[in-house]
Amino acid sequence: MHCDPRFSRVREVFEQHFADGEELGAAFAVHLDGELVVDLWDGVADRHTGRPWERDTPVLAYSCTKAITATVLLQCVERGLVDVAAPVAEVWPEFAAGGKARITVEHLLSHQAGLPVVEETVPVEEFEDQPAIAARLAGQQPLWEPGAAHGYHALTYGFLVGEVIRRVTGKSVGELVAADIAGPLGLELWVGAPDPVIERSARLKAGERPEAAQPVSTTHGVVAEMTRAALDPQSLMNRALGNPGIHLLKGGANNPVILRAGWPAAGVVATARGLAGFYRALVAGELVRPETLQEAMRPRVSGPDRILHLDTSFGLGFMRPSVTFLVPSRGAFGHTGMGGSIGLGDPERGLAIGYVMNKMADALSGNLRGPRLLRAVYDSL
Repeated sequence: MHCDPRFSRVREVFEQHFADGEELGAAFAVHLDGELVVDLWDGVADRHTGRPWERDTPVLAYSCTKAITATVLLQCVERGLVDVAAPVAEVWPEFAAGGKARITVEHLLSHQAGLPVVEETVPVEEFEDQPAIAARLAGQQPLWEPGAAHGYHALTYGFLVGEVIRRVTGKSVGELVAADIAGPLGLELWVGAPDPVIERSARLKAGERPEAAQPVSTTHGVVAEMTRAALDPQSLMNRALGNPGIHLLKGGANNPVILRAGWPAAGVVATARGLAGFYRALVAGELVRPETLQEAMRPRVSGPDRILHLDTSFGLGFMRPSVTFLVPSRGAFGHTGMGGSIGLGDPERGLAIGYVMNKMADALSGNLRGPRLLRAVYDSL
């Protein structure tokens, strides 16, 4: 492991999480002005076998994928293949069905399209057939007026943006990540992991199922809304998170089908160093031009989220500071992943950060491991 003495507080916080039983296995990496100043890992990758977490142990980082997919789309923009202000139907004609002709690529990237749910149940046989799932979405009607509100497209974001990318390049997001990002930069990061990577990946331990501490009728405000949504199988939140149904597979998200499928919203398998390395390259202007990144960071939506009920803020695929992206700097951007993982870039501070772990946090109660580590980084500057 490596930790620059300037960031000794980061190591202390990281180790304290293990001492307090908050972690099973985890890794944390930080680049400052292009230099790797923190590279920590500890714990076990598989609680059943006791296999230790190694320097090169990757793990599924769920929605950290969304920022990577957004970057692939931005590369397509710079190549003149797609215009974010143009209707999706210009490159995907079938998408115009159901009153969706005016939905733009920007609406997809900023969670404004009104398509957070796949209405038809996706069979397991289709989990690795992203165009088939996208075709289901193309036949749907939006659940709200596109552009009039935003709501987190937890899984559909990837099938929608991924299909736009496939239509203009003929390739999947995973293929382009391997060819244009991870491969050239030597990053331990895969959107669609090969078998040798799957074999050494850490196994996720599910978080506790949320339970109401008191009847939800006696609680108030956003917490009550979130609690009701989490406990209602038919809520938009659960419908958005539950189809395709990862729970249908043995081992859930640990199943090779999920790790291999490379869903562009929630399929990245990465080490903390790989995730931080992606943001290092992005902040350095190696993946897209600085002006392209700045425009993508500009918030398109901020405020109450129709799916999560909390306030969220999004640029073009990137999270911006909000209660769902607790970062110490208004200049930071990136994306969290379900359970606690975080990828972050901060051009103003020259920072690039990756945090991954395998002990999933309860989505309702939230998790402070990542925010504590981020605070320790910024306090060390």
